[in-house]
Parts: sequence; C-alpha cells; structure tokens
Amino acid sequence: MKTKQLLSVLMAALLIGGLTACKEDLSKDQKGTLTEEQISSNENLEGLVTAAYSYLGNDHYTAPNFWWPTGDLRAGDAHKGGNGPGDIFAYHAMSVYSAIIPDMESYPPDFIDLNNKKWVRNYTGISRANTALKALANVTEADFPKKKIREAELKFIRAIFYFDLKIHHKRVPFIDETMDSDQVKTVSNMDLTDQQLWDAIAADFRFAATTLPVTQPEIGRANQLSAKAYLAKTLLFQAYEQDDSNAVIAINQTKLTEVVNLVSEIEAANVYGLLDDFGYNFMHEFENSEESVFAIQRSHNDGSPDGRGSWASALNAPLQGGFGCCGFHVPTENFVNAFKTSAAGLPLFDSFNLANYVTATDAVDPRLDHTVAMQGKPFKYDTALMIENANAWARAPAIYGNFISMKELEHPECDCRMQNGPFPVFSLNTVLVRFADVLLWKAEALIELGRQDEALPIINRLRARAANSTGMLNNAGIYKVGLYPAFADQAAARRALRWERRLELGQEGHRFFDLVRWGVAKETIDEYLEVERLRKPYLDEAIFVKGRDEYLPIPQQQINLSGGLYKQLPGY
Repeated sequence: MKTKQLLSVLMAALLIGGLTACKEDLSKDQKGTLTEEQISSNENLEGLVTAAYSYLGNDHYTAPNFWWPTGDLRAGDAHKGGNGPGDIFAYHAMSVYSAIIPDMESYPPDFIDLNNKKWVRNYTGISRANTALKALANVTEADFPKKKIREAELKFIRAIFYFDLKIHHKRVPFIDETMDSDQVKTVSNMDLTDQQLWDAIAADFRFAATTLPVTQPEIGRANQLSAKAYLAKTLLFQAYEQDDSNAVIAINQTKLTEVVNLVSEIEAANVYGLLDDFGYNFMHEFENSEESVFAIQRSHNDGSPDGRGSWASALNAPLQGGFGCCGFHVPTENFVNAFKTSAAGLPLFDSFNLANYVTATDAVDPRLDHTVAMQGKPFKYDTALMIENANAWARAPAIYGNFISMKELEHPECDCRMQNGPFPVFSLNTVLVRFADVLLWKAEALIELGRQDEALPIINRLRARAANSTGMLNNAGIYKVGLYPAFADQAAARRALRWERRLELGQEGHRFFDLVRWGVAKETIDEYLEVERLRKPYLDEAIFVKGRDEYLPIPQQQINLSGGLYKQLPGY
C-alpha cells in the first residue's frame, strides 16, 4: 500500500525540480519546466500539495523531524552515542549546552552547522507550502473542487514546520503565501512577538480544523481531528507565557480551556483511541492505527533510489543483532531509573535515581522494556535476539553506556528494512502525534486549571494500558504498575502528569520541549547532571545556562544572509 502512495511523491519531486530549474538559455525551449497553465492543471496542483507533504519525510539524521537530538539529548533522557564526542560533534554540543554557538561551521572538529541545516530544511518545507498556496489562489473551486481542502492541508503542513522552528528558536520570521520576494527580504525574526508568532501558527491550524473533513479517504492526509490536535498542542505551548529570559510568567487559563474542549471534541469523534498494547505503537504491522493521529509516511521499494525510510534514525541501530551501525541515541541511567516503581506500583519520585536499575530485584513499569533494550533482555520481543553482551552491541560503552533506544527501530529481519551502506533504515512511520499524547495534553490543561480530579482518570487510563502491556515482553523483568487512588492537591497531580509524560513518550523527542514549556528546564537538568556526570565523565563540561539554553541560536549564516535584519537571541 505504501509503495503505491509514494509513487505520487516521486512525481511531485520531479514537478518541483522543474519549477526550480536553472536558467541555462532563455532563447531555447526549456526541458523539465512547466508553464503557468500546466501548473494550474488539477493533476499538477495535486502534485504541488503532495510535494509539500513529502518534505516532511525528506529529513535526515543531520536534520531530523524525529527530534531525538534536540528533544532527548538536551533533556537528560539520552546520550549522543556513536564513536565519541567528535562523531557528529554538533550533537555532542547539544548534550553539554555550552558548546552550542551561532556559527557551528567555525567550530571544530565537524565544521558543519546542523542547526542551520535544520533551519533551511524547515523553510524549504514552508516554501513548498507557500508555492502551492499561491498556485491554488489562481484557480476557482469550479475548476478545482478540492481547492479549500487542499489549502487547509497546506496551511496545516506549513504550521508543522513553523511549530518546529518556534520550539527550537522562539523568534523566527513568519513568511506566508501573500508575500512577494521583495517583501520576504524585509521580514525580521523580531517582527512578531513571542505570543504573536504563536497566534500565527495557531491561525493556520485553526483554518485547517474548520475546513477539513473529519476523515480523509487517503492515508496520511491531514484531517479535521489531526488539525484540532495540533491546534490544541499549539495553544498548550502558548498558554505558558514567557518573558524575554524564557521564564514562565503566566499560564493563560482561556487557552487551557480551549485545549480541554478541543481534545474532548477529538475524543467524541471516536476516530482515534489507544491500542491494546503499548508496544504495538512501535511496530510496522500497526502503522496508521487508531492511536496514530498524524504521522510521516515512510516507505521502501517505492521506485526511489534509496526508498523513503526513516533516515532520521539511521544512526540509532546497535552494532550487533544483525544491524552493524551506528549506536547513537543511548538512553541514560536517569531515564531508565525513572521507570522503577514502588510496592504500590507507583513512581519512586524522590528516590528513583539513588541507585541504578537492577533487573533481578527492581520492579518497573513495563513501558521500559518496550522503550529500552538492555543486557539480559531480548531485542524487539525476539528471544532469539537475546542481548547476552550489551557492550558488544554498543559503539562506545565506556563513554555512553550500552542501552539501546528501541521505539524507532524494528526487528533486523523486518521486511520494512532497507540498507544503504552501513546504515539500516526502516519504513516504520514517524508518528508526530499519538493519541496518548493528546490525552495527556488534556490532563495537563485540566491540572493547571485546578481540575485535577478530572485529570486522574486520564492518567490512570494510560497506566492501566501499561499494566496490560506485558504480553510480548517474555517475562524479561519484574513488572508492577498501579493506579493513582487520588491526587492530594494540584502539585501532586502536576508531578504525576509530568512523570507520566516521560514514561509514556520517552525517547520520542518531546521531553526537552516539555521542560521548557513548564519553565523547569534549568532545575531539572542541573539535578540530572549532578548525578549523571559521575556516571558519564564526558558530562563534566556540561553547563545549562538559564535564559539562553532553552532555545537554539538563530544560525549566524541566516543573520548574515539577512544583512543583519535577523537578530540573535539573548545570551548567544
């Protein structure tokens, strides 16, 4: 099924290539270019829309739309991994914070600015959406009956790229389809305030939510409910109002109320739900399930040279087990220890990190063994792939340890696997929004509204699912998950919610952005570093600077290209 879907992506890529063909000789008929009339044909308009979708999947481990480098490494949930600090040094810099500078091209040993690369890729995706929106503006609904729906899809896609930019850089230039090239040159990243930029992103998602149908006939297209989900996520982030030093100074109750209402509308539609087993979310057999609200559609054997697999995680497979490369994205001891549970099956909030997890004696939430592969346990539920010597599976165990992040990986013999040189790449979808995440947004909003009793059954629903997700785990650990009987107060509910997000969504790239949203990044990371640097000496140089390190710098190359119109963030 995916093979057929992705053929249209290839056609779209050819179309974009024609639209951006170089001017070799204007006196000759150009091959591979399209006239305005051709662009306005229904087929080519659809191609432009598909090309915008396809750019979500045109990511790479150097500029991923799966945020493991920026969301997990910076949060204390994962070490970079690989063959030491110099192996993709930009990601080492993210792990220690102080080495991040605006012009990473000037920084040895890589002399590569991955921060700038991700920026450029995001704006290329935005450009594709804007190009398609301009083309759609020139046709009528009579000529192209799906005009409004496709416009809504394009604004949805554009807003995803802007959301990515916003949580990484805070202040970015907002460029839409109404601007010509001269106007674009006058736009600064400081034109819109922090809140105004959130408003602009929310407006795109809101347009999609009020225009799109509840469901779409084609897998992978945005619909009304996925747009409502992204709108809820945007409003949740926006509700935590920040000052110029990135401190949370207010929490907007009106926006939180809208988050609750939007998620309730999504629930009432009965389109999305939770899978019976937590682990099903990370197996290709269950792609595009009821828990996948919106996902990047990956594929293989689709006619493209290398397939359109998840290059974002191509570095993350272990060395052994039939993989061969490259041992990145290594879960931390702090992260693994967070899954330990008490006799009542509840998190050990205050004592979880006093000692490292011991398989033979410590009870844990079973979500650990769906998330992290480790010594003495099977990889991806296969007892024939028992990890007898975890150090042999790791690339640099003396530096980073030997845990393996497993959610983004598949079984090495999966028919969804491709091989490009040393890199194993899978056609496993990259799920950007899971229904479990959506439910936790509602629980979070309810708690901050002082309605924590209403959040209790939501959190317990996920914990109950976790408790029943042991069937594939081959009794590899001592599993115990309990439900919360009640929350003593708002603070207790808030702590439970934040812990639940870490367990449910761990290694999916969300954690750092949660910490920044809540305004607790500095204290959380300092507490992590206090212990983890004793376990991993490479972290001795790590220092998180409050008021700076919550965001990545505006790439210096972009400031230079703007002639100084773009302004750097404080502290860089």
